[in-house]
Amino acid sequence: MLKELVTRNRSFRRFDQSSRISEAQLLSWVELGRLSASGANLQPLKYFISTDESQNALIFPTLAWAGYLKDWDGPSEGERPTAYIVILGDLEISKNFGVDHGIASQSILLGAAEEGYGGCMIASIKRDALREVLELDNQYEILLVLALGKPMESVKLAPIPPDGSIKYWRDEKGVHYVPKRTLNEIVLNRTK
Repeated sequence: MLKELVTRNRSFRRFDQSSRISEAQLLSWVELGRLSASGANLQPLKYFISTDESQNALIFPTLAWAGYLKDWDGPSEGERPTAYIVILGDLEISKNFGVDHGIASQSILLGAAEEGYGGCMIASIKRDALREVLELDNQYEILLVLALGKPMESVKLAPIPPDGSIKYWRDEKGVHYVPKRTLNEIVLNRTK
């Protein structure tokens, strides 16, 4: 069950923009992040949520979408996320956020996947521009943005090709492939 959920939770970059996400849904997923582990139990993360179309339109251009897909500028109108969660670190609580935002993001995205939604964890952010459009105080460091929606694309896991490339790609039908290393490659001390 958990393995199936983790496997289904891919980085989706194209969404059905007509399928809305409610604020209540976002809050239920943020609750999963809130309940997740936190280094020294400091709980320094804060969240800015958006389901508003006009606010989403301001957030969208501050994000980079797929570094390996050089000929793709990101989702077009009709394929854009219908919600965002901006994960922030409260500098008045801590100056170091460790991996808290990664743990919280995975919990949030698993919650979304469980309900048939998907998302993309984005760290390539024009932070100054995003801070400005969201009118965020300097007390908050922008750590990650989760772009969320009803997936409109198929994302499949694939073996690493013979050339060893880990770059994801899309085929002629738009199916997005993500190469993954084998278990034997990543466990160094496996017994036979």
